[in-house]
Amino acid sequence: MKDAGRITAEALLEAREVLRAGMTTKELDEKIHRYIKKCGAKPSFLGYSGFPGSACISINDEVIHGIPSHRRVIKDGDLVKIDVGAYYRGYHGDSARTYGVGNISDEAQRLIDETEASFFEALKVMVAGNRIGDIGAAVQRRAEAAGYSVVREFVGHGIGASLHESPEVPNYGRASHGVRLCAGMTLAVEPMINEGGAAITTDRDGWTVRTADHKLSAHYENTVAITDNGPVLLTTV
Repeated sequence: MKDAGRITAEALLEAREVLRAGMTTKELDEKIHRYIKKCGAKPSFLGYSGFPGSACISINDEVIHGIPSHRRVIKDGDLVKIDVGAYYRGYHGDSARTYGVGNISDEAQRLIDETEASFFEALKVMVAGNRIGDIGAAVQRRAEAAGYSVVREFVGHGIGASLHESPEVPNYGRASHGVRLCAGMTLAVEPMINEGGAAITTDRDGWTVRTADHKLSAHYENTVAITDNGPVLLTTV
């Protein structure tokens, strides 16, 4: 899990380094694909339920699951969400970041920062003996206090030998409720935070999810191991 997580994190760093206005989302996806393969791993998302890319690349009002395309050109001022998974020696890593391209607004940067902060609020309560509801409640509390809304239809998840495992990990909920956290669990926790309302729609491609009001959305995700000594981030380098 540590190796799969490290490769996932490094692929995101590679993406951040090459990300620029004027490139297509397919070009970015190909860079990520090559890096993961160079590490001896496989892209977790490629072919998953028919998904055609190695990464989900979603821009501005797109929340998640954006399909890489030669026709989609990244522009100055865009918020680009990159979600990456790597499968290595029988285990998966899963992580996402939101990057601003060029000159972004102060409001957009605040959304990015608060989405990341909501994850780290959740990380504080990811200790053995707490419950899944504590994670969601922490994300929701931070995001809503900042004036944002939380996507409810899509959630985090267990991860390991399979990309998506039980339990589901919502980004909202009631503290002290839900499945109890135990040492040995590995969870992908991924706040999806909207600038406007929480409502979403899915495009006709069957994949791309966007905000119903077309306001900005940000995404931040890490794979985390629950241990007797506290949570361990597996998708950082």
